[in-house]
Amino acid sequence: VQLVESGGGLVQPGGSLRLSCAGSGGTLDYYAIGWFRQAPGKEREGVSCISSNDDSTYYADSVKGRFTISRDNAKNTVNLQMNSLKPEDTAVYYCAAELAPYCTVVAATMDYWGKGTLVTVSS
Repeated sequence: VQLVESGGGLVQPGGSLRLSCAGSGGTLDYYAIGWFRQAPGKEREGVSCISSNDDSTYYADSVKGRFTISRDNAKNTVNLQMNSLKPEDTAVYYCAAELAPYCTVVAATMDYWGKGTLVTVSS
């Protein structure tokens, strides 16, 4: 499975962006899909995840209420809608796939990774 992220860019504080993770070479239906981010000088952290068995979702406390993850099975894509963005959301955002029914949100257990898309929140 190959993953390609899109939708990053520069946005002002309070603005919104929608990231997409497009899969190819296989259906994402069987994978838990996670979004991770890595800011300069910081470790990669799990931001959100959607399971494969019942589409249950996980959000880190730092993004809860602002980010929404969803699947578009017809397009073999997982989206991350990011609202009320803050400067501390600035990072490279990666999507990753894990062949598992539930989300672990553990980078070490993910099977496939995209190359990332940069999100910059600045005025």
